[in-house]
Amino acid sequence: MNKVGVKRVVITGMGIISPIGNGIQSFLQSIKEGKSGIRFIPELKELGFSSCIGGVPNIDTELNNDIFSKYELTEADISIKYAVLAGIEAWKDAGLKIPDKYSTYTNNNYGSVVGTCSGGAEIFTRKLVPAVNNNSIKRLGSQIIENTMHSGSAAALSNILALSNQTISNSSACATGTESIIIAVEKIRNGTADLFIAGGTDPYTPFAWAGFDSMRLLSRKFNDHPTISSRPMSQSSDGFVASAGAGMVVVEELEHALLRNATIYAEIIGIATNAGGQRNGGSMTASNPDKVVECIKNAIKDANIDNSKIDLISGHLTGTKLDFNEISNWLNALESPKSLPYINSLKSMTGHMIGAAGSAETIAAVLQLYYQFIHPTINCEDLNPEIAKNWDSKKIPIKLINSVNLQHIAKASFGFGDVNACIILKKFENK
Repeated sequence: MNKVGVKRVVITGMGIISPIGNGIQSFLQSIKEGKSGIRFIPELKELGFSSCIGGVPNIDTELNNDIFSKYELTEADISIKYAVLAGIEAWKDAGLKIPDKYSTYTNNNYGSVVGTCSGGAEIFTRKLVPAVNNNSIKRLGSQIIENTMHSGSAAALSNILALSNQTISNSSACATGTESIIIAVEKIRNGTADLFIAGGTDPYTPFAWAGFDSMRLLSRKFNDHPTISSRPMSQSSDGFVASAGAGMVVVEELEHALLRNATIYAEIIGIATNAGGQRNGGSMTASNPDKVVECIKNAIKDANIDNSKIDLISGHLTGTKLDFNEISNWLNALESPKSLPYINSLKSMTGHMIGAAGSAETIAAVLQLYYQFIHPTINCEDLNPEIAKNWDSKKIPIKLINSVNLQHIAKASFGFGDVNACIILKKFENK
């Protein structure tokens, strides 16, 4: 049931740069196949990392050089390049045209919100630090600041797409990508915008991953077998696998989308964010369980549906021992339903895309809703016994399920700093 007076918000375009494929069609095929994008990274071994694996997208810089040169992004941080490529794909997928660079036109009703955790770290270590240390700062060039700043991705897309509503950069650790979409929804719901391009991006650079390695949070037992290293909900998981990339979506007010005859992939009917205050079981690195439950419940309440209507959960599920805690929180949030929904984890294939994780996982959820399938969670054949006690293993598919009736999907993300974000997606019906 739609809430009276609340503007309906839909997703009309998607773009992805990921370890398992660049572009929606490649990504779609990979998640159906249960393809792993994790590989051994020699650079990490040379630098003395204990975890020498990760998920790094392959982007053809030469192929995309026209775009990077045109908008003075040739030397940009790799996270900006990821976001620009994913954003342009999402824009075109939504049936929107890229404005002429030299036109004076801007759209006051369109904006961008692009989050990141470590955006800027790659160019900072590649270019800024060496230049300063070698007394050669005069060679940095006139674009260095815009290509290092945290808001560089949102600003680049605002430039390319002539967006003049608002340019926003958010950062909420691993909840960043999901939160960015929620920010866009809020802007559209309150009537201050018609359309936003939203998502998250994070770079590959050893300097962004070194801290996780030093904390012993990363998988280190599977360096010789990288494709089986990311193991959400598995008894043999030994940490998450770091990865990089970008996921971008076009979020749009329903009537605006209908007027231009846009493809509508899904409707966003529920949103919620909160924080746990790092109290009552919460800390900088762990979630306050009561607040996780509250966030999920608030999103379902905002969606105006019953708990039993959730057909699939796109979990945060990183492949650490805390996966069991997340399962417990979902059970409490759904009030231990007699019929459990399916649950899966994209990270089993992509690894943890950090600031881009939530938006990439939202894209995967939308694709499952639109095409009516459930992607597998790979590498969890040895399901954690504590999880198996609480969740029907048949509802944690390790193989593709086709032709399934999905109406509602819950996507949640939880991050360092005890922060939470949850989105409820609905199969679109023009009613």
